[in-house]
Amino acid sequence: MSNSDRVVLALGGAGVVGSGIVKALLDKGFKVAVISRDNSRLERLRSFISPNTKDNLTTIVGNVGSEEGVEEAKQTLLKAVGKVTDIVSSLGFSWWQGGPPHTQPLKELHWVMETLLFSTFVSWKAFFPLVRDDSSCTYTFITGGAGEKLLMPGTGFLTVGAASTLAFCQVLREEYPEVPCKLNQVKIDTGVAPPERLAPGYLNHLDLGEAVAALVERRNASHSVFTVNCPADLKTVILERNL
Repeated sequence: MSNSDRVVLALGGAGVVGSGIVKALLDKGFKVAVISRDNSRLERLRSFISPNTKDNLTTIVGNVGSEEGVEEAKQTLLKAVGKVTDIVSSLGFSWWQGGPPHTQPLKELHWVMETLLFSTFVSWKAFFPLVRDDSSCTYTFITGGAGEKLLMPGTGFLTVGAASTLAFCQVLREEYPEVPCKLNQVKIDTGVAPPERLAPGYLNHLDLGEAVAALVERRNASHSVFTVNCPADLKTVILERNL
């Protein structure tokens, strides 16, 4: 199956991490679909990608964070693109620093968990059946390393939410060891930003996108965790084809 025959659903594709992945996939000739609640973010994405790839991008306004919303979005998606062969999930946010736990209301923890874990679970439950039984299909989670340590004072709920997502990905790998679909995780242990906002040690979201697109394209690994600690790791991914 050539790239032009493959349709990638990019969950979180309108975000900083996701937009780099979407652009790289389109540049490789994939068709890509992105669902977002915010139409203005979808418009920004359309203006960000390479102009000659716009016909291969399908954007849908929808909510993949609730069971009702994701089913509606799924039906709209399938009517628009017909099939999905690959899924990349980079849902959630990359930063939260609301303060130490004793200063937070329960509703704030609910919101963090809903954004980082519940949306990942709800969308996986809805879309995984589209690819799970085909060895030529892939499902790739993009996660962060914030779940393994407290990044700085006041970021505790980010650690809790990110750790839950890491645990969920581990559960999927171990609960479905024989599933034909290539099920992988890219764990990013540093910051990600567009070129104009790069800080020392951060990943350029365009370079990250190229690495993830290469992983999706190759389909030669499954049930694996690929850890990226620094920009040099991405060069290893892209140049040596060894994530």
